[in-house]
Amino acid sequence: MPRYRDLTHTARPSDAPRVVDPKNPIRTTDPGALQMLEMIKDKNIETVYDRVVAQQPQCAFGYKGICCRICIAGPCRVKKEDGPGSRGICGASAYTIVSRNIVRMIAGGAASHSEHARHVLHTAHALVDGHADDYEIKSPAKLHKLAEKLGVATLDRGDKDILRDVVEIGYADFGRYQDRPLAFLDSFMTEGRRKKFQHTNIMPRNIDGSITELIAQTAMGVDSDPVNIIFGGLKSALADLGGEYIGTNLSDVLFGIPEPIVSEANLGVINPKMVNIAVHGHNPVLSEMVVAAARAMKEEAVKVGAEGVNIVGICCTGNELLMREGVYLATSSASQEMAILTGALDAMVVDIQCIYPAVQTIAECYHTKVITTEAIMKVPSAQHIAFNTTTAMEDAKKLIKIAIEAYKHRDPKKISIPNEKHKLVAGFSVEALTEIFSKINPERPISVLTDAIQSGQLKGVCLMAGCNNLKRAQDESHITVLKELVKNDVFVISTGCSSGAFAKFGLMSPLAVDTYAGEGLKSFIQTLEAANPQLATGLPLVFHVGSCVDNSRAVDLAVAMANELGVDIPKVPFVASAPEAMHEKAVAIGSWCVTMGLPTHVGSLPPVEGSDLVYGITTQIAHDVFGGNFIFEVDPVIGASKLLDALEYRTWKLGIHRQTAEKNDTAIAQGW
Repeated sequence: MPRYRDLTHTARPSDAPRVVDPKNPIRTTDPGALQMLEMIKDKNIETVYDRVVAQQPQCAFGYKGICCRICIAGPCRVKKEDGPGSRGICGASAYTIVSRNIVRMIAGGAASHSEHARHVLHTAHALVDGHADDYEIKSPAKLHKLAEKLGVATLDRGDKDILRDVVEIGYADFGRYQDRPLAFLDSFMTEGRRKKFQHTNIMPRNIDGSITELIAQTAMGVDSDPVNIIFGGLKSALADLGGEYIGTNLSDVLFGIPEPIVSEANLGVINPKMVNIAVHGHNPVLSEMVVAAARAMKEEAVKVGAEGVNIVGICCTGNELLMREGVYLATSSASQEMAILTGALDAMVVDIQCIYPAVQTIAECYHTKVITTEAIMKVPSAQHIAFNTTTAMEDAKKLIKIAIEAYKHRDPKKISIPNEKHKLVAGFSVEALTEIFSKINPERPISVLTDAIQSGQLKGVCLMAGCNNLKRAQDESHITVLKELVKNDVFVISTGCSSGAFAKFGLMSPLAVDTYAGEGLKSFIQTLEAANPQLATGLPLVFHVGSCVDNSRAVDLAVAMANELGVDIPKVPFVASAPEAMHEKAVAIGSWCVTMGLPTHVGSLPPVEGSDLVYGITTQIAHDVFGGNFIFEVDPVIGASKLLDALEYRTWKLGIHRQTAEKNDTAIAQGW
């Protein structure tokens, strides 16, 4: 059972409204988006904020997870009272329906992340086979490190030969039938987690099979045991983590390990004097080529009267380009339509995931060209150019030419760009963080972080991740949770649209440290800065580690901390928060966070409240089995308070166990 110092904290959420001010169409706190809404208020343009209001009130059966649509005898909506109405037509109870619904969301999330990884894997395979001449191995060091973890020989071998073997292991991880663990997943975890997953029979042997097995398990007339169903979901969640690990590591090999880099964020980065192209989605395989093509085609843009080509990022494609290329981050998921409404966006090039179909509807009111690029991602009326790694640069140049042609058809009267933008420092891979720490302790760099926690200078580490969810005003929960954590001396890393929120508000800047950090965190960051004079930009309040697939970097950091402390992850003062979770991917990420042993706050309630049994498993029993648990809390201040309690309890208990081990000259206790 998780414990909280504040006795008013329980496993149940507060009475805060699940949907705040449901009829208010101003559902954002992003200053750039607010300026944009003011600029278009008399234009009668529908946005996502209007559609949220139109959907209220949302179905209470669906909200609680007790609506079953898995077969067409339904939909069945079950009630709590006894009698025939308390079960579906087939006899399924609320706990069966709720558990099936939630794990199918995990399957969807795992499929999404694995598809991202598959694209990167295919590109690496094409490279070693000589069919992707526009790509290269930009980080041989990362390749060799990854190969070593996977047991691939590197001595006296060429990089392409090494990569070929790594790729083959990646392909095997997608479809292995032998009873062996998923190799990429098994390569980095602690021994304690490895044993736990084997003992609970949730260690996946492949990615695709774990997802299809879960869909089969939850089909009508198959599994009705909620505990067994949830364990099947956790296997898919771990497969999701394995897919993320493939995607992140091979992206680093092909495109380079992120290092600290300076950029800017919010809608003010759209430049009226340039051809503006937004790259949107999640796949760096395409977007990296678009950036390279844009740099090569400056003169073609100049010929039509522009000063050049300005690539801006949206969502996680934006995060990928931000951390490696310094590309400006225009906005995040919920405000993606705002970029088109500036009237100065000439093209929006999209790949996969989190792309609103509505972007094409709005683009038809402007000159903006929406261009889809993936076979599984098309939007009616949008232009489609199939992107192929064999002709990558050629395809990217086609996209740039379309945007340059669109630039000639701009309507100056429709251009209205908010002036909001902020400086930021991004690109903190685990390698970059380790390098920074090593300037203080070159032999044991991670001890710089763990020692600061054990001394009381820091409270612990928090991964902040997840989407935007407009049940509350966009970005409000991200910003509130962050401010509560940092003023209480928590070291924060961030991914995805959480990073987007912090970037847009100027919180990924060194200037934010003095304003918001507690004295312990402030002094820790200042110590790091003093030891790293080569970082002329200074260090930010929150450390950006990448896109949502890069949540795997957070696991690398947690594993490194566990190994440094000599314990398993459930004893490490490390928590996670998704204040505005929305996508199925967030459900999968949250589930493996809990399974890895992390207390995990979710600020928008998933559909699990229709079954007290399932709710109890996720918030209480999970802690006893895996050491992590969900903290469901819609009020961001209370959510942050529970995270702080979880960190404090872990640090206190770790200190007691360490003192006991030293006193008795024994190994530190491993129980949690």
